[in-house]
Amino acid sequence: GGSISLTNLNGDQKFTTSGGSLHIDNVGGKMDGRTSGGSIDVQNSKDDIDLTTSGGSIKASNCDGKLRLTTSGGSLDLKDLKGDIKATTSGGSVKGSNISGELNTHTSGGGIHLYDLACSLEASTSGGSIDVEIKELGKYVKLSNSGGGIDLQLPKGKGVDLDLSGNRIKTDQLGNFDGKIEDDNLQGKLNGGGVPVRVRSSSGRISLAFK
Repeated sequence: GGSISLTNLNGDQKFTTSGGSLHIDNVGGKMDGRTSGGSIDVQNSKDDIDLTTSGGSIKASNCDGKLRLTTSGGSLDLKDLKGDIKATTSGGSVKGSNISGELNTHTSGGGIHLYDLACSLEASTSGGSIDVEIKELGKYVKLSNSGGGIDLQLPKGKGVDLDLSGNRIKTDQLGNFDGKIEDDNLQGKLNGGGVPVRVRSSSGRISLAFK
């Protein structure tokens, strides 16, 4: 039931606690950690990290490599991450900033707020709103929300293949756009096309801006 704290380790780590929290700092190698209730805090770690809690929140900062973060209840807080990141919660919100590589994140309840991204992105929620700012495009952007609205900001002047469908779509002036624009649907190539940007909001509005 107690909490587990790991610092300055390398190699394969596998650990489980039935209620306490996990604190991980400066750990490398393959890590597999589970707690059935407490929160997880991982920082300054790298390589291959797989952490699961059935209740608490997860906070990850300054990590590099392959990250798998799963909670069945709490929120996710992701900061200064690089690599192949998959972060899932069945209840809380997802917050993230300064992420590069590939981010795949899902919540069945809360909102998703991601800023300062330089990664390929797939994000979905069935409940709250989605608010995403991308400063540098990766290979794709896929956003879907079955409950609320979606705000997406993309870098200006880049070639993208837009495919948006929602209750109502609002965009900045598109300029060099070849395709069709309707109230609830927008499809076509911007600046000659390129990175696929697919946005789905089944009942909310979609707002697309460029900066």
